[in-house]
Amino acid sequence: MELSARREKILAAVVDAYVETGDPVGSKGIAAQLGVSSATVRNEMAELSPLGLLEQPHTSAGRVPSQRGYRLYVDHLMEPRPLEPGEKRLLDSMLVTNACDPEKLMANATQALASVTRFAAVSTTPSGRTAFIRAVQFVQTSRRTAMLLLMSSAGTMKNRVFHCDFDLNPEMLRVFFRILNEKLVNRPVADITPAFVQSLAVSLGEMAMLMSSALMALLDVAEDTRETAVCQSGQMNLLFYPEYERGTARRVMDFLERPSELVDLLTQEPGNVRVLIGQESRTPELAGSSVVISRYAVGGQDAGALAVIGPTRMEYARVISRLSYLSQAVGKMLTVLMREE
Repeated sequence: MELSARREKILAAVVDAYVETGDPVGSKGIAAQLGVSSATVRNEMAELSPLGLLEQPHTSAGRVPSQRGYRLYVDHLMEPRPLEPGEKRLLDSMLVTNACDPEKLMANATQALASVTRFAAVSTTPSGRTAFIRAVQFVQTSRRTAMLLLMSSAGTMKNRVFHCDFDLNPEMLRVFFRILNEKLVNRPVADITPAFVQSLAVSLGEMAMLMSSALMALLDVAEDTRETAVCQSGQMNLLFYPEYERGTARRVMDFLERPSELVDLLTQEPGNVRVLIGQESRTPELAGSSVVISRYAVGGQDAGALAVIGPTRMEYARVISRLSYLSQAVGKMLTVLMREE
């Protein structure tokens, strides 16, 4: 859809004013801002309504953006708002705590995102579905127990404690370490199935009896690695917006309590930043909301996502700049962790 330059300016001004105040926008303020007459603005706004870009809640009220109007604004009209150095330092400081633990890092990033946007924030931990095994480690925890740690190319590190019916010693664990790393390093995590573990046990011969508990722990940590966990923060922020009155907030909360559907929403398409406005999310509970999603990469591979959920009346440029910075920072931190393992 092509609009004249004046209509584009009027539409952008209406969106900006409505986002700021939440009140239908009249022609007078827009006219003063653009330096044209109120009559001109009224006529142009009247033309934008049949195009599906503006709506009029009441006959005598001003205009508000429609879903289509927001879409055009986000795609073509809004001006980028880069972060100031002070904002970057603030976000960095919010991430630095627990930066050495991938899962805690994602929790910190989600909390930071909710704090700076004042919306609901969600994230997914790095997915191990397409990852490969980087290393297997063992740590003895008592006379007959040890912890198996599996590190993946997605930047994850999962662990499981296992118990043996005999005394363990460092030399025995070194043998476990050597055998499993020879068999597993660079193998896709998805390969570690019950059938694979059974065939691995057969290939180990007499060692299989000694390593049976460790092999079961391996199967468990591989399953944990493949799963995508969801972190959430700031759900209560939505209660401060009038758009979420009359049960709307409850419907959004209900959706957020279904992690598998949430993961599906955040992983629909790879890419940098995506903005889903209203019904574009294809989720009935989010019909009156917008979802802004930014994917992050670990080691150059798409790994997970951070996102905010809030009313369609949001300051998109501001949200996108903060979300993009956080997702890039998380990807860099996880990449460093992966290389240090």
